[in-house]
Amino acid sequence: MAAKKKTKKYKLKTHKATAKRFRVTGSGKIMRTQGPKSHLRRKKSKRLKRRYDSMVEVTQTASQKRIQRLAPYLARYNSRPSRPGSSNVKTG
Repeated sequence: MAAKKKTKKYKLKTHKATAKRFRVTGSGKIMRTQGPKSHLRRKKSKRLKRRYDSMVEVTQTASQKRIQRLAPYLARYNSRPSRPGSSNVKTG
């Protein structure tokens, strides 16, 4: 009997700019920051500036697919751990 040849599985490269701009929640939702936060802030009201601080969910299916393709390991590894001293690897 001939020995089976092992096929090598290639690692997918993460698009680093995408990985820095998006976060994945525990339930799997992709979250993004809101746009006009830093440019011409003096003209904007305090309420509007506060609203821009929160993150919003990416709702478009096409955008979600594109983000998953650019950052395939986004849900597995968080660049910012939840607590100091905690592991970066998500179990599960």
